[in-house]
Amino acid sequence: MARVRLIPSTELSPGLARVYEEFASGYGPFRNQAAVMAHVPTAAKHLMQMLMELKRERNINWRYVELAIVVTSKLNACHYCVAHHTQPLKVEGLSQEAIDRLPEFHPELNDLDRLVVDYTIAVTKNAQRVPQTMFDRLRMRFSEAEIVELTMRIALCGFFNRFNDALQIDDELETEITAAE
Repeated sequence: MARVRLIPSTELSPGLARVYEEFASGYGPFRNQAAVMAHVPTAAKHLMQMLMELKRERNINWRYVELAIVVTSKLNACHYCVAHHTQPLKVEGLSQEAIDRLPEFHPELNDLDRLVVDYTIAVTKNAQRVPQTMFDRLRMRFSEAEIVELTMRIALCGFFNRFNDALQIDDELETEITAAE
């Protein structure tokens, strides 16, 4: 159970309620996260809208976004985020076995996947020490805008990992599985 009350969208202004509902069901099954973020309406509105816009725009191949999110979440041991982003990463072409082994090497990972994994590890563990050679390799494969967005997604994922864990946000996916049994 979350450490704070889950705020239903019905308690919010109509504009924020619309964003909340779109995020809670359209971006992914993130109703509990939205219900906790709703305690700070300005932050909830801007964070949820930004994430939905980035997903709609797909300025970077979504495989790399999901790969970075799962690796960051595994490094930070955020079970909520790993659970919520495993299926989207499967949709992007990785098997459950490959996902289970992340951030370790798996034969399904190509050179660019490996670069994204290595960069994600570097940013998550010691961002001030990302090797220039790694950044040079990123520049050969991604535009500067893509590098900025990838870095932003890794950093935001670290934020959400800590947010979810500190506030003990329940995993909606586990609730769905339990209810179905």
